Amino acid sequence: MPKLKTRKAASKRYKITGNDNFLRRHAFKGHLLMKKSNRQKRKLSQVIRVNERDTGAIRLMLPY
Repeated sequence: MPKLKTRKAASKRYKITGNDNFLRRHAFKGHLLMKKSNRQKRKLSQVIRVNERDTGAIRLMLPY
């Protein structure tokens, strides 16, 4: 059986934890930050866990 390839775009966006959960960053933090409040920017800076419905697709993209 051949080796599975890792999707490099997914490996840059997601990080796996010790309990096989995936972490991701929030969207909407890249630009146009002057109009966003400090509270919104602070909340968008936090790293959150990926929804469990999406973990199957991410697990296929990150086999190792």
